[in-house]
Amino acid sequence: MEKKILILCTGNSCRSQIAEGYMRHFAGDKAVVYSAGVETHGVNPKAVAAMLEDGIDISNHTSNNIDEYKTIDFDFVITVCDNAKERCPFFPTNAYKFHYNFPDPAKATGTDLEIMEQFRSVRQLIKDYCEAFVNNNLN
Repeated sequence: MEKKILILCTGNSCRSQIAEGYMRHFAGDKAVVYSAGVETHGVNPKAVAAMLEDGIDISNHTSNNIDEYKTIDFDFVITVCDNAKERCPFFPTNAYKFHYNFPDPAKATGTDLEIMEQFRSVRQLIKDYCEAFVNNNLN
């Protein structure tokens, strides 16, 4: 039976989008993966570019609001930033809740190269987290 995973962030723009891409990649047919935000900011083009560098295309992802998924009975809810954890609405679900506060690459400053390095760094943290999550929870 497929598990349902929801990944939550503030704006469903960067971290949750990257996590959705990797979670789908590592989980394969073991899970259906959704991502959402307590707000919607659109998918960050630098997140799309950073994922393409690692062979995962998230360019067709949409930025979704948490309210769109209130009727889904999730098995796992993962918050990827402290703000989302604090603002996450109550879910009438028995989902196991996980939290990891990844740095926000959208707040990176500097040259284009320095900003992309921040995206790559956070991408790697999220990739490692997602791979471990699947190995520990979906086998």
